[in-house]
Amino acid sequence: MADSEEEGKSRSAATLVPFTVSPPDPQGSPSGSTSGSTHPQPAGPRQIAFNRHELNQILRVYGRMVAAGEWRDYAIDHLKEKAVFSIFRRTAEMPLYRVEKDPSLARRQGAYAVIAAGGYVMKRGHDLHQVLSVLDKKLKLVDG
Repeated sequence: MADSEEEGKSRSAATLVPFTVSPPDPQGSPSGSTSGSTHPQPAGPRQIAFNRHELNQILRVYGRMVAAGEWRDYAIDHLKEKAVFSIFRRTAEMPLYRVEKDPSLARRQGAYAVIAAGGYVMKRGHDLHQVLSVLDKKLKLVDG
């Protein structure tokens, strides 16, 4: 009975993986030190994310459109090369708009872009507030 309890514990317990600070010395020096940094490397690939200020700007526009009944749901994806805020009219649909942050384009066309459902880039630029202005429909006076 004790053996089956130990087997059950070992199956449910997390497996520990050893972590090495520096790679082994290819020249086989006895000290094991390398000329590189002794700080551990990041565990996985770095992800791009929206910061708090950017999310506040996006959610301000999103909140106005939800209150107007235009939009109903959103999703945030933090990928290796870009961050995406997807806007949906209904949950089960394709995104109506995507607000993307791609730092690799920051020096060229601007890191921010608003992309429509068909892939049409509605606006791109360096300033998120200016890029989001294409989505922020304010009431306008119409002469008639």
